Amino acid sequence: MTQSTVTQSIDQINNAIEQIIRKVKGLDIETIRWKPSEEEWSIMQILCHLLEAVPYWLKEIDHLLTSPGSEWGRGLQDQDRLDAVAHTENQSISSVLDGLKDLKTQVEIGLSKLNQENLKREAPSRNPRFGTKPISFIVDHLLVEHVSKHYGQIQRNLNKLEAIKQTERE
Repeated sequence: MTQSTVTQSIDQINNAIEQIIRKVKGLDIETIRWKPSEEEWSIMQILCHLLEAVPYWLKEIDHLLTSPGSEWGRGLQDQDRLDAVAHTENQSISSVLDGLKDLKTQVEIGLSKLNQENLKREAPSRNPRFGTKPISFIVDHLLVEHVSKHYGQIQRNLNKLEAIKQTERE
């Protein structure tokens, strides 16, 4: 991964965040808070998850830059991760969207510290399914792919809701 690739990663993450903001901006609050099922997150929960997850991974990268080789990551049952989606009914959509806009700056500042040498630095993950990975793995999979996948999840929620509404109209 070269410096231009770091710039591309920043652009990809920030473009996905911008797509999410544009998609959600025009939605009514009922749609944003609607949960497709007990196991699936509402759009608001997805947004609040991103507000917690992106800074978390940026901090993990920072930690690896200052403490090379130290453990990184977390499991799905991490309390901060769970808390981020637990009480989203108390969040206002405008403050969440403002937070997403701020994430773009955080991504730019956080990832611009990376260069070809430190992207290759490997460290063991706390999550056994990942094993030992380079910092570039965190950038590619836990930031770029992760944010993009959540945009897809928002779109799936909207498609499910539209299908329900279509059935009700018939």
